[in-house]
Amino acid sequence: MADINKDGILQLAEIAIGGDIIVLATPEIGGLPYVVSGLVAAGGLAAALSTADGLLLTIANALSHDLYYKILDPNASTARRVMVSKMLLLVVALCAAYVAAQKPADILFLVSAAFSFAAATFFPALTLGIFWKRANKWGASLGMIAGLGVTFYYMMTTQPWLYKLTHSGAALTPEILKANTWWDIAPISAGLFGVPLGFAVIIIVSLLTKAPGTGNSGTGRTCALPQPGWQGCRCRCRPLSTVAAESKPPPWRGFLRSLLAGTGRARSNTVQ
Repeated sequence: MADINKDGILQLAEIAIGGDIIVLATPEIGGLPYVVSGLVAAGGLAAALSTADGLLLTIANALSHDLYYKILDPNASTARRVMVSKMLLLVVALCAAYVAAQKPADILFLVSAAFSFAAATFFPALTLGIFWKRANKWGASLGMIAGLGVTFYYMMTTQPWLYKLTHSGAALTPEILKANTWWDIAPISAGLFGVPLGFAVIIIVSLLTKAPGTGNSGTGRTCALPQPGWQGCRCRCRPLSTVAAESKPPPWRGFLRSLLAGTGRARSNTVQ
């Protein structure tokens, strides 16, 4: 119940039942035991955790590896990196719980917005990074920033909660919404603008900057100028002696072959 018009009188339109309550109360309404309601609640919690735990682990590991280990402390030990990852996992979980407690929108908008952000940010960089060898780190970085920026800007100007948050509490009126909407695209589909912009920015910036593939760092491609005694590969440059050592079969393989051969001879002698 909520006093929508602030008149101090409870009216019929101000009484509503939440969808989650209806789902939990349906087994009891149907005359089923209470344990069925518990199973329904457990199923919903399991579905939420199965999605949230993977996302939390991905975010925490990305921050601990790419931000802390690669930039802040490259000499950090494995134990320290694991500890930082656990701390970041707790911080990310608390931040996600705080945002969810604000109830910015329904679950449909939140999930669709997450996919729009992911598509506008990662899809152009991953696609061109795999299928276009001319793409470099500057193009990928600026393309991700551009796609994320235009997607967030469109959601910020067309979604009521984000508009109120970023415009000092001002309400999003129908007139403002109509003026800010581009080609009648809903806010949850803002990735339609971020994806092509990300592709364009990556292509333009990559063509205007230095091509990747020089040296043995940064791009993971074959060395342009391999040194004597070194072999170029897709991941890094290694000495030929290292490659030859890695190509040798492990010792246990020869032992296993001799053991099997001896077993075969013993069986043949027994048959004879």
